Parts: sequence; structure tokens; C-alpha cells
Amino acid sequence: MARRVFFSFHFANDFWRTQQVRNIGALEGQTLCTANAWEEVKRKGKASIEKWIDDNMYGKSCVAVLVGSETASRPWVIREIVKGWD
Repeated sequence: MARRVFFSFHFANDFWRTQQVRNIGALEGQTLCTANAWEEVKRKGKASIEKWIDDNMYGKSCVAVLVGSETASRPWVIREIVKGWD
């Protein structure tokens, strides 16, 4: 059975990594946030981002962090890792 995965990454720097994952066929029908959708969420502020993370992590069985040079310092990535651990 396929895992339902939440992908965590630094959107501005590492979005291209999600395309690599998609291209190897690892997503099996799971959708990723588009740049336009993410900008809309960000524009609404911190509470909107937190809700988006909560909504999109719901029902996922694991978190995959797509690591780039600045990923570890991103506050939303850290929140996603902590939430996934809980």
C-alpha cells in the first residue's frame, strides 16, 4: 500500500526538487502545492500558513523533507517536522 506523504521543503529555493520526485513517479495521485497557491496562502499571513500545514498534513503517514542548503533554517519546515514527529 502506498504511503500518504507530506513533502516539506523551502519553497523558494527547493520547489524544483518536488518536480524531480513527481517525475520519478513517486507521488501516485498526490498533488503538490503550486507556486500560485502557496503565494496566496502566504499573503493571508501566519494563521493561514499554519492552517494550510495542518490541513495538508491531515491523514498523511509520514513527512519527507526535501533538503536544500537553507532548509534547516526555515521556520515552517521546522514546524512541519515537529508536527510530523508528534
